Formats: sequence, structure tokens, C-alpha cells
Amino acid sequence: MSRKLRLGGRGSALSMIQAALATEALAALEIEVEFVPIRTLGDSDGTSSLRVIGGQGVFVRAVEQALIEGDIDLAVHSAKDVPPVIAEGTALAAYLPRADVRDALVSRDGLTLAELPADTRVGTGSRRRAAQALHLNPELEIADIRGNVDTRIAKMQRGEYDAVIVAAAALQRLGRAASELLPIDLMMPSPGQGALVLQSRVEDEEEINRADHRPTSLAVTAERAMLRALGAGCSLPLAALGGVRGGEVVLAGRLLSMGGQRRIELQRAGPDPEAVGREVGETLLERGGAALMQREDP
Repeated sequence: MSRKLRLGGRGSALSMIQAALATEALAALEIEVEFVPIRTLGDSDGTSSLRVIGGQGVFVRAVEQALIEGDIDLAVHSAKDVPPVIAEGTALAAYLPRADVRDALVSRDGLTLAELPADTRVGTGSRRRAAQALHLNPELEIADIRGNVDTRIAKMQRGEYDAVIVAAAALQRLGRAASELLPIDLMMPSPGQGALVLQSRVEDEEEINRADHRPTSLAVTAERAMLRALGAGCSLPLAALGGVRGGEVVLAGRLLSMGGQRRIELQRAGPDPEAVGREVGETLLERGGAALMQREDP
């Protein structure tokens, strides 16, 4: 790889920061890149619900297609946006060191989630965030929202919402303040949240893998294996968080009903992240998750 590689990604302000982080990590390996911004369906349609226009993968497919067709040599994604199954002939070659995995609340009056009064209008496009927020405070009004972080905050400041829930890592990378960083036990993150991943063609995987941060890779691999075992994408209220402890991969998984009234969660550990992820996903299904995902709360 003596030539300069074309690194593809979304062209948003946050994506440019993510691309800069990827460029820095690759430069440490003497791999030079130039950034190629790619507009995705999620960027083109900023109003429709993500579930309507394609759910998980809506911010990835166009970039992935450019990689397949040879328009770029490498892609950078937020790992939480990558579907459970990626395109044939490509590989998730390297995960960069994970940032803050938590969710963050930004409220117009600076209130925390517990302090929000009944009927507070909270904007989120994530069923996972919505279900967990309702589990904590069933009197909230959850409303769908689209747009990048700055757009969502601007909508809140205009009075369209009283508060929004976004990824803490995104806020921090953009230099924005949170009203509250939500504790993980109250708001478990999405699989892959806070992590950046480099997707390559399979023939380039070994070279790009030199940038891999092993603890992040093991954790997110387990989280994604759980996602595949559940047969689910980001449209369902599920959460996961992996880590490495004592030489083993530890994974916590959580599945909620759409309205947040019912919740199933468990934790498993083992040496193989794929096996641990499958076990957590399959056990969640066996413990009532299959039925839980098929019905709404009354």
C-alpha cells in the first residue's frame, strides 16, 4: 500500500472529525489517505423516519457501495451504524479506540432525565433510547427526530422539543455540552456505540488491521454477534455493552418492549467474542425476547 488510499465517509461535520481520527491512526502506520465525502440516503432524506427509509445501514450503504465499486479504497463508519451483515468481499478490518459509550441528554432548561416533568417532549430516532427513557419515566412524550446533532439541538432550542437524547461521543467530538451523561445501568448503549470502524476490501484487511485496537474490537465483535443472533437492527429496542476483563470478553445485553414496561437483560463471559455474543442473543430470545419483540406494551 505505497499509494495514497481514498478514505470514504459521510460528509457531515461529525464525519469529517471521524475521518480525521482515522487518518491520524493510519498515519501512525505510514499509510497515507485522502478523504472522499459520500452522501448517503440518511443524509439526503433528513425528515423521514430511519425505520421507513431503511433502518440500520442507511448511513453506510452508499459508502460501502463505493468501496465495492472501487471508487474508494477504505471506509470509516460509526460502528453502531453498520448492519449486522456487511457486503461480501469486504471486512471490518480495524476498530479505533472506543470513545464514550454513553448516551447524553440535552434539555432546554438544563434538567436531568429524572427531573423532566410529565409530558416533556423528548426527541430521539432510536427505539432503544425511547424504550429505556420510558422505562425510567413513563410520563415522557417520546417524539421521533431526524438530523445531525447540531440540527437536533437547534430544533430543541426552537421549541419543537424540550430535550433530545444523542450519543455522548458525538457531542464531545463536536465540542457540545450535555445536560446529563446518562449512566450505563439506566441507558445501556447501542451495539458499537462510541466506536469507529474501518471497512476495507478483503484483500486489504491484513494491512489495515494493524490499526486495530484489540479491546474495542473484541467488545464490539461480541455486541454485533448478539445483534445477529437476535436477527435485529437498530429499529428494535435492544442494547449491548462488551468489555474485556481477566482475559475474557464480558457482554451485557438488554432487550425491552417498545413502551419500555418490560425488560430482559443478562450478562455472559468467555474467551470467544462471537460465541459470547451468540449466547447472549439466543438466551435473551429464550427468556421471552422473541415474544417481547413482537408486541407493543398495552
